[in-house]
Amino acid sequence: MREECGIFGISNYKDASALVALGLHSLQHRGQEGCGIVSFDGTNFHSEKRQGLVGDHFTDPETLKKLPGSSAIGHNRYSTTGETSLRNIQPFFADLHMGGLSISHNGNLTNALILRETLVKDGAIFRTTSDTETIVQLIAKSRREKFLDKLIDALFQIQGGYSLILMTNKKLVGVRDPFGIRPLVIGKLKDSYIFASETCALDIVGATFVREIENGEIVVIEKNVVKSIKPFPKQKSRPCIFEYIYFARPDSLIDGKCAYEYRKNLGKELAKETDLEADLIVPVPDSGVPAALGFAEQSKRKFELGLIRNHYVGRTFIEPTQNIRSLGVKLKLSPTRTIVKNKSVILIDDSLVRGTTCHKIVKMLYEGGAKEVHVRIACPEIKFPDFYGVDMPTKEELLAHKKNNQEMCDYIKAKSLKFLSLKGLYKGLINEDRNDNYPQFSDHYFTGEYPIKPTDNIEGLKIKQLSLLSVKSNN
Repeated sequence: MREECGIFGISNYKDASALVALGLHSLQHRGQEGCGIVSFDGTNFHSEKRQGLVGDHFTDPETLKKLPGSSAIGHNRYSTTGETSLRNIQPFFADLHMGGLSISHNGNLTNALILRETLVKDGAIFRTTSDTETIVQLIAKSRREKFLDKLIDALFQIQGGYSLILMTNKKLVGVRDPFGIRPLVIGKLKDSYIFASETCALDIVGATFVREIENGEIVVIEKNVVKSIKPFPKQKSRPCIFEYIYFARPDSLIDGKCAYEYRKNLGKELAKETDLEADLIVPVPDSGVPAALGFAEQSKRKFELGLIRNHYVGRTFIEPTQNIRSLGVKLKLSPTRTIVKNKSVILIDDSLVRGTTCHKIVKMLYEGGAKEVHVRIACPEIKFPDFYGVDMPTKEELLAHKKNNQEMCDYIKAKSLKFLSLKGLYKGLINEDRNDNYPQFSDHYFTGEYPIKPTDNIEGLKIKQLSLLSVKSNN
């Protein structure tokens, strides 16, 4: 399972694009396929897009010189719809009747194909295969007079999980979907306001965290004045549970707590549900470390780094091909042989998706001399796919969808396998400072309960059909 995208925007700050580059750098974990920045200098919009990492492109002063202006937005991409190509890298820019518009989008629209078909029949011409362009087209087609009215008109037509940052020649706008599935926060740096996917992006530029944008809220920054609009009917927030489990950087704040704290608590809950004697608690680095620390603390067992990660390889699993991800396991991890030799090991990770990586890691520990390897997962079984901006396997590819616990254990070749219960998961995500200790998350990965009906898929359409559009256009 791979991350979605990272977005960042700032207004009224000298050399805004340099700060956007820093913000995107801290959000690199959310997408590594491509990155882009659009700036506005008071007269013209400027755009630079690249395939690859932020640090490989936007640390160059010459590139940043091409992005002048006091307002800018940026985007890190991991594709969930559309093929991997330069034209699909955001932010998108469109020169509309009302003036220039640039947009960065994290998430996925569940009715993009249906909307796209209608728009094309009505004469719209699409330049990309990304669902984000659907939003731009809807804004352009709206018959409302003012930009914000056009935006609201478009938002009432789209469905799915999304957070958006939009920039015009006068405004910087942040939007979060009606369920708050995808994250977006507000920060402040001196007199300037910032929108970002996570608070870690505020930290790197020295900004102060103001608050999270609420579900269904539109926040408008114009001339350093903040305006909040809530056009949707009020409903309970349903944030993506995997932001807590995996996606957010450990130091990012979610609902008042660092993601690290939530993950450590999940490890503690997992230990409470585990009755097993073993010599060592070993995390799968880096994703399993907080949960393993919590597990070791709760169970009063020895924590060891029985696997060492090579940080110079890069996160190969985020690449879009399975072959590269398979090779990446041995490139990235190796057992600490003298630590695990002749030991009974409890291996902790945050999730189990296909099981192919876990299988290789268990084999690696046995080859390193481990006597027994018991696998414990700090979330429930992932049985259902996502349609809201997480690129993950289909239902048929999910190990827990097609196998029971013993069959999964046999597949990964572990001595035993156990997942955290759904009840334990919710206990681990309690925030004592929150009035509602048990919010309803978007937990469809485990329950199959989708807050928004995935219309495109129900109609027999595949998101990947967008890629076919690009193939046809190149023939």
